[in-house]
Amino acid sequence: MTLEEKLGQLTQLGAGQPEFSAAVGLVGSVLYTTGAAETNELQRATLAKSRLEIPILFGFDVIHGYRTIFPIPLAMASTWDPALGELAAHIAATEARAAGIRWTFAPMVDIARDPRWGRIAEGAGEDPFLGAAMAAAYVRGFQGNDLSAPDSVLACAKHYAAYGAAEGGRDYGPVEMSEATLREVYLPPFHAAVDAGTGTLMAAFNSLNRVPATANRHLLDDILRREWKFRGFVVSDYAGVTEMIDHGIAATPQEAARKAITAGLDMAMWDNSFATLAQEVRAGRLPESVVDQAVRRVLRAKFRVGLFADPYTDETRAAAVTLTKEHRDAARRIAQRSMILLKNEGALLPLPKSGKTIAVVGPFADSKADMLGPWSGSGKPEETVSVMEGIRSVTAVSQAMESADLIVAVLGEEREISGEAASRASLDLPDDQQRLLQSLIASGKPVVLVVMSGRPLTISWAAEHVAAIVQAWFLGSEGGNAIADVLFGTINPSGKLPVTVPRTVGQVPIYYAHLPSGRPANPGDKYTNKYADTPIGPLYPFGFGLSYTRFEYSNLKLSAPSMTMNDRLTVSAEIRNAGNRAGEEIVQFYINDPVASVSRPVKELKGFQRVALAPGEVKRVEFTVTRQQLEFWSDRGWLAEPGRFNIWIGPNSVDGLQGSFELLH
Repeated sequence: MTLEEKLGQLTQLGAGQPEFSAAVGLVGSVLYTTGAAETNELQRATLAKSRLEIPILFGFDVIHGYRTIFPIPLAMASTWDPALGELAAHIAATEARAAGIRWTFAPMVDIARDPRWGRIAEGAGEDPFLGAAMAAAYVRGFQGNDLSAPDSVLACAKHYAAYGAAEGGRDYGPVEMSEATLREVYLPPFHAAVDAGTGTLMAAFNSLNRVPATANRHLLDDILRREWKFRGFVVSDYAGVTEMIDHGIAATPQEAARKAITAGLDMAMWDNSFATLAQEVRAGRLPESVVDQAVRRVLRAKFRVGLFADPYTDETRAAAVTLTKEHRDAARRIAQRSMILLKNEGALLPLPKSGKTIAVVGPFADSKADMLGPWSGSGKPEETVSVMEGIRSVTAVSQAMESADLIVAVLGEEREISGEAASRASLDLPDDQQRLLQSLIASGKPVVLVVMSGRPLTISWAAEHVAAIVQAWFLGSEGGNAIADVLFGTINPSGKLPVTVPRTVGQVPIYYAHLPSGRPANPGDKYTNKYADTPIGPLYPFGFGLSYTRFEYSNLKLSAPSMTMNDRLTVSAEIRNAGNRAGEEIVQFYINDPVASVSRPVKELKGFQRVALAPGEVKRVEFTVTRQQLEFWSDRGWLAEPGRFNIWIGPNSVDGLQGSFELLH
């Protein structure tokens, strides 16, 4: 290969860019081009002009569905069911591959503990254990067992790394953090994605400890390749290489490109910066062997996805595998389990299917586009079910509140203020929605609040005054039907919060696994760790979610009072459905190291199980403790220290049965 041919393989452009028109036959990857006919036409033109006949790798943002749109990832994390995430990713891969796409820029596995950051919608929330489980599931779903199969696309775990910790929750902002926080909180989902076999990673926009991730050797080489043995390739985010000029670590695109590829970046997205590296090589400032290494990684991926064996897409296949009844049924099933019942005073829910007149109101009551959420692939509003349509399929709907017996208010955010470049300084209901809600309560009629959003909102007034609240997120193509299924009791809600819900934005960042203080919060003592103008703690804790039935926890057991470093210990409890209808409970397992050489979080999630129980049924749920679960990052690497550990099994991060055991040498 010539040097220009090599650098072309390391360049990703949009087909509409002038730079692409001038380099057809050289460019290695194209983004935002979809449809079998369109990708085939572009592939033919490329291969005709490519001396070595190297095909294009087509990439697209298939985040939570391609044409059949699933709940946003934050909502899918609310299922606490990685198998459902894997199913959604597999269906998305099937539809995307039929449209000529071989590579998705997903999953987004950033941990986010600041809901002001709009991209919290795209990930699994605040916890690394839950985040890692979902990350691995998505990779398995997208890639399957054979990347050349017609239902597989190359996954891209993003944004590597710590992008979710952007200062102030402002998108693209800098990140400063300790190595311990990086290793324990922000890297585990990426490591899980690598272990699951993700073919690619995307470097984050942000700087990490003053070095942009796009050229951060510690991330791209020390950890990713040397420690984790990653063999795929790393792509920049959109124009991420030339943005290093604004970061202040390069004066020219040429310098930025040299620093990026030297640090371990393999492909530049959009900015065509790697084309300038020919000058760097010929001037002796960049060894060509560095370029060769990156090219090998990219070509290896193209071989793995079967591009050299078959660079084209069957143009008849999409109609048979896109937006099928099977896919829509899966979208509905996942959406049903993504919703969280936050309040149900007086058992207002489920609603009766007859005998009552229901008014469905609010700016999102009949919105199809907003139901799709941000990054909705090729999803179409006209193929989406609104809340109004879903409820109307069950019972008669009145728009006149005066004649209604009860009100369903669908409030929240427009999809445009979630996702990328959608950071918010306020987490309140936008515009005049709070006044609308207050007027509905003032009517004296029972009100059910359905919250559609891409982040947790500060709904403290609603939590005090509204009888029933359902956090619905953005649920995708079948969202309206799924909401009706839950509101009318066809489905018993089982979702749990993957994030902490603050009372007010002033509490942010707020998360359950915080470090202890020398002066723990105490409402009776002024000089303790709290705010003076709001109650202690969140509005709703991480892991919280109600059901139409009631679960009781009892009879906590440990298999032994202690374990050695190489042992395993089991912890179990009995869960009983004490209500009168079947339901599913997400049982959660937490650990705390109360005395260590460094302060440890007050609780850390280390296990969870979804358990189905008939009325009156009892099941014993068991978790296993290993040394790895007790380790933390130190200046000597991963370390577990002997001593006493606390454990909890419960329905959320606050409540539950507590015990302890000793870790011995």
